[in-house]
Amino acid sequence: MAILNILTYPDPRLHKIAAPVEEINEDIRQLVRDMAETMYDAPGIGLAATQVDVHKQVIVMDLSEDKSELRVFINPRILAKCGNQDYEEGCLSVPGVYETVTRAAEITVEALDEHGKAFTLEAEGLLAVCIQHEMDHLLGKVFVEYLSGLKQNRIKNKLKKRQRERA
Repeated sequence: MAILNILTYPDPRLHKIAAPVEEINEDIRQLVRDMAETMYDAPGIGLAATQVDVHKQVIVMDLSEDKSELRVFINPRILAKCGNQDYEEGCLSVPGVYETVTRAAEITVEALDEHGKAFTLEAEGLLAVCIQHEMDHLLGKVFVEYLSGLKQNRIKNKLKKRQRERA
């Protein structure tokens, strides 16, 4: 397994739209393992393939305290949304930034697991937020893009300054 490099906003590669996975093979399963290791190492609770510069519809997440409930979503689709909720979100691609975003309170999602088995899941609370957040990555959207233009610019400038200081 390998720790993958996580792209940092405003990297333009974060805006690429991910392609559906045509075949779930050993390469995809290896990607899932590497993404899970990267997410746990970061540490985070969700990671989309777009964030590691692989533009395929693959998401991993684990909301458990002990890292024992890895969930894999390949080619996810939201079938239904209900209600609204405000949640403070963060993102491994936007380190150190936490902002409140409004998303659907309950969703129904269908996807494939890493073995190619189809499943449908009803989610609410943090799980619903996390699924929507990671699916946005597959569509080339980062959570800060829900914020005002002024806040987006402040965040971009802050992260660019941090990158310059590290260089």
